[in-house]
Amino acid sequence: MPAVTSHRESPIGLDVEFPVRVACVDMGSNAIRFLAAEFTSELEYRTLVSERASVRLGHGVYLSGRLDAAAMDGAVAALASHRRQMDSLGIEHYRAVATSAVRESANSDEFVARVLDETGLRLEIISGSEEARLVHRAVARRIPLGNRMWLLVDLGGGSVEVSLVDQNGTYWSESHTMGSVRLLEELTDAGTDPGRFHRVLGEYISVLKVPAMPEGAGVAGYIATGGNIETLAKLGGHPDEMSVSRLPVATLRTIIERLAQLSFRERVDQLGLRDDRADVILPAAMVYERLAAISGADEILVPHVGIKEGVLFDLVDQLVRSTDHEDRQEREVLAGALTIGRRYHFDADHALLVAKLSLRLFDQLRPLHGLGAPDRRILHAAAVLHDIGQFVSFEGHHKHSLYLISHSELPNFSRHEMELVANVARYHRKAHPAEHHPAFVALSENEQVRVTRLASLLRVADALDREHAQRVTDLTAHVGDGEVTLWLEGSAGLLLESWSLKKKANLFHRIFGRRIALRFLGEEQAVGA
Repeated sequence: MPAVTSHRESPIGLDVEFPVRVACVDMGSNAIRFLAAEFTSELEYRTLVSERASVRLGHGVYLSGRLDAAAMDGAVAALASHRRQMDSLGIEHYRAVATSAVRESANSDEFVARVLDETGLRLEIISGSEEARLVHRAVARRIPLGNRMWLLVDLGGGSVEVSLVDQNGTYWSESHTMGSVRLLEELTDAGTDPGRFHRVLGEYISVLKVPAMPEGAGVAGYIATGGNIETLAKLGGHPDEMSVSRLPVATLRTIIERLAQLSFRERVDQLGLRDDRADVILPAAMVYERLAAISGADEILVPHVGIKEGVLFDLVDQLVRSTDHEDRQEREVLAGALTIGRRYHFDADHALLVAKLSLRLFDQLRPLHGLGAPDRRILHAAAVLHDIGQFVSFEGHHKHSLYLISHSELPNFSRHEMELVANVARYHRKAHPAEHHPAFVALSENEQVRVTRLASLLRVADALDREHAQRVTDLTAHVGDGEVTLWLEGSAGLLLESWSLKKKANLFHRIFGRRIALRFLGEEQAVGA
């Protein structure tokens, strides 16, 4: 979770008194949404300004790979207006986020720099997993999710995030490049005939899938967010924007049949839709219906909240609870990594233990490695995910882990940081980092040093659970002149772990110039007795 830093005009660690004013700019592919609110407590707020600017940044991006010049002009003008509104309202704490259109464009850096130069706003490009996290944050405040799994679908202009969630967080999540604007533009060859477009679209989205539920569990319900589902709820006669609308799937199918028979102009004239909603509403409706069909849902809950509300709750939480910011970041790293791990059917018990032991080593050996908090987060993620390559094949699974992690997303991690996570995980076994490894060579010299040091800690932690039996439960490290002694807690008889460590600790010895000796607390206590 990003800290409240200078681009929100406020240092972290303030003693905030309610009421406090915050704002969000959500730059989507089909529109820009601005929400300013005054919070009277952590959960209660009143809306000061809520606006939607009809700027379709996604226009052309999914075909050309670049943001359109006219769309950028419109976006900058809208953001300048929002900045003036924030200033007039005395708002210092804000977050401006951009999603798939900006994320996938080749000229995104140029656009972000222009926004800063002309409006003073720092625009943050967020990942699909961060989108899903923010949406969950808002939804969990509106709907009591409890401990059962819910299907949560957030459809934007460029992508759809499909997640299994409960009140505590996300169990599984996947982002599909099937947003409403993207579908509209990619399927323009279907022609202007509504019926033919409907048939082609149906074939295109037929590949959408949802994960299998844990054994013995069922989906508690289907929740959908986004401007399109809110419009569909209104078309179905369920316009309750102040709480939660219930849209029967049977009603949604009736709406789809009607939309498929109407031209763009007829949707505007007969249904009263905005121009920038009338063309994308059918692709969106069919995505929602497809996910309802394969999940077995008979109704869709529409909470009328999304990314922007999630951002506001995040901002207030940071201001109020800034003292445990790093702890919260660690929890989010773990939650995001577990979500990826479940996607690849990893051994969660082994992953969690290796992560625990890795972090113990990191914290207790700081004088040796000299690394900081960002490196600890990278090690945490790599330790949880180091074995996910076994989903592809056990043989060479460290290399498969490198590929899978580098093509995954974690909240609060940049694309480059994910490359660091992937490299650390890649070296949890087999060969040491080398100049003929392309992914390693692509890193800077400083990053190579960091990766190597982190990988040496991960290899030690992984060796201590060689058989995935969790016989070592904790450790304490003591640094000597030529040796690091690890006092282990857990079961006696760790011959296999000792043998494994002899093979895997050579990188640690090479980097830090110290050998590792194992001692078992239980045996020491027995001798003392």
